Parts: sequence; structure tokens; C-alpha cells
Amino acid sequence: MQTLALIIPRVGLRIEAKEITMIFNRIILIVLDSLGIGEMPDAAEYGDAGADTLGHTLGSRMVAIPNLRAMGLANIRPLPVEPVTNPSGAFGRVATSSRGKDTTTGHWEMSGIITSNPFPTYPQGFPPRIIEPFEQAIGRKIIGNKPASGTEIIKELGEEHLRTACPIVYTSADSVFQIAAHENIVPLEELYRWCKIARRLLTGRDEVGRVIARPFVGGPGDFRRTEARQDYAIDPPENMLLDLLKSSGLAVAAVGKIGSIFCHRGTTEELAAGNNEASIDQTLRALVHSPRGLIFTNLVDFDMLYGHRNDVEGYACALERFDQRLPEIQRAMRDDDLLLISADHGCDPGDISTDHTREYVPILAWGRRARAGVDLGIRSSLADIGQTVAENFKLTLRAGKSFLPEIV
Repeated sequence: MQTLALIIPRVGLRIEAKEITMIFNRIILIVLDSLGIGEMPDAAEYGDAGADTLGHTLGSRMVAIPNLRAMGLANIRPLPVEPVTNPSGAFGRVATSSRGKDTTTGHWEMSGIITSNPFPTYPQGFPPRIIEPFEQAIGRKIIGNKPASGTEIIKELGEEHLRTACPIVYTSADSVFQIAAHENIVPLEELYRWCKIARRLLTGRDEVGRVIARPFVGGPGDFRRTEARQDYAIDPPENMLLDLLKSSGLAVAAVGKIGSIFCHRGTTEELAAGNNEASIDQTLRALVHSPRGLIFTNLVDFDMLYGHRNDVEGYACALERFDQRLPEIQRAMRDDDLLLISADHGCDPGDISTDHTREYVPILAWGRRARAGVDLGIRSSLADIGQTVAENFKLTLRAGKSFLPEIV
């Protein structure tokens, strides 16, 4: 069967999905965090009518992304850049079938978990039933307690925090409990301890998707968040993609915040990285030494630095920089590797809001033994990505329809 798999791409044969056996030795899944590609049909229900992260970014100026274009990014749908005649990869767009538009929901769905009931959100701030036990547990009062942009709230409350040592607690449109503290006022380990306390307290109807430590430095007028952020998610249900891969003896190299999203479960190696450049560097390191299995990378800057800050130019520059480094990844890949590029939700920097947006996300698939120019169409679930990875390794997830037969 392995010999047949190597012959297929050369002669253009098609085989039934049930015959596919480990066509690719490794799969590299890179999530361009928040790179939506246009509103989903239910976007208005989320307050996101007209959202188009990629369209608004590419329409802001001439954005140079020749390598992504070559793979087929502009062939997915009409965009402000021209499609190519012969894409080098397979291309399509993917809907989120879960209820939600956040990091946890998106990544969980990629791993085969559909979230039917959205995680709780707090548009009016957290109620006393949450804040009072938290204050009692940490021995301090909090300030803030409202939805806010992370950069804006430290501008607003940073001086008060320096004066009082009270942690800044805030949320967003997403299911998050965020704690901001200055590193010179609250040591990192203490901030992390507070987050763990909050994680234990937030249960039942208040079980938010993530508790996030948001350390910052600097002084009034120049407060800056650092890369010492830590996420404390909730345990995903059993038998998600990473669990199945690891239990089958396959490698799962988690790059960037992937490990924390899945509560450090199902990974065989975690490669720390606090920004896009570091995450790409760690992906390249994994490509050198990681054995058969999955390399799973999140590029956080698109979302954290640019989408949430309505920074269209920053988003465009980050997209150009990823495109510049994409050939490095391709050159480091072996002949039997497969690269998948997608996103977990939108975060339109051209939108009036600083929140995530309910959008389709792109899917690009490229490998030397993968079929080129395949239109994967509009996929109904991010779980299709996980099911494709699973089928390659003779595994099955509870949700999703694999597109592996279409690309081999």
C-alpha cells in the first residue's frame, strides 16, 4: 500500500478513501490566527455583518503575497489581488459549525470537537458571584471588570494599578477572564498563581474558555504588554485529534500557544514561541527533527497585535512577512510532508469592533506529493481539517469530512 501511495501523484490515479494509508509521513498545520476570509451566513447574529479580515487587509493597499497567491489563496473567492492560473496547492474555505468565534472553539473544532453550547461571555463585566470569591482568594481588590481592548485598558488603568497594586481584570466579546499586572508590581509567578485560582473558581455556568495572564511593563504613556502571557484553557473532551495521534505513537509537536489551548494534552513536544517570527523559527526546527506525525503551529500576532487593535497596516505587513518566510518552510519539508494553512476565526482589523469576527477561514494544502490546483470548495466544518489529518494516519474523529482523497 505504501508503494501505491507513492505512485499515485505521478500517474494521477484516484483510489477510494478506505484505501488511503499514511500517504504523508508528516503534516504541518499552521494556523494564521484570525485570518478570516469573509462573513459566514450567520455573521449578523454575532454582530459581524460585512466582516472580511483578508479582503479588507488586501484592499488597504498593494499587499505583496506572491507565495500565498501561487498556492491558490486568491482562487478561493474574489479578492483585491489576482488569482493565478495554475495554483500550486489545493484551496478552499471552511465554515465554523460550532457556536462561537474564539480561539478555543476554532482549535477544538479543528481537532474534531463541535461546540454546540457557546462558552459564557460577560458583556457587562463579571458578576459578584465571580469577583468576590476571586478577590478573597488573592487577598486584593480588582479594578476594571469590563469588556475592553487589552492595550486600551492598561492605558486607562495602568497608573491606578501602579499606585494600588490592584490587578486589572477585564474580558472581551470572547469567553475570557483576563488579568493584567505590571511585572514590577506583581511578579510573573504570582500573576500565574492568580490565573490558576481563577481557573479553579470558574466552573459550571461560568466555565469560560480561557483565563489569560496579561503581564505588561513600562510607565504611564508607554505601557507595553510582554510575551510572558500564559493561557489557562479548559480540558477538551476526550478522543480529540491530538489524543488519538499521541496514543497511536505518533509525534505531536505543538508550536506557540497550541499546547496551552489543549491544556498541554496530546502533545509529545511543546516549542515555546511568543510571536510569529519565533513560531516560524520553531516550526523550522521541528521540521528538522520531528518524526512521523503532526507539527501544529499558531501564529498569534495576526490576532493579538493587529486584529484586536484595528491595525490594518500591521496586519498587511504581518501577512507579507509570513509570505516571505513561506518558501523557507516549503524548502525544509520532506517529499512526503503535507502543509496545511488555515485559521481559527476572523478578527477584521477594518471592522469598527476590536473583537473576533464570525467568518469563513481559508484552507490551503501543499506538498510535493499532493495534487495541485484542486478546488476544495466551501467546507462545512473546521473538523474537516482534523479529519484529513486523522485519515492520513488511519484514525477517525467524531466529526468532519476528510478531503485527503481529493489531494492525493
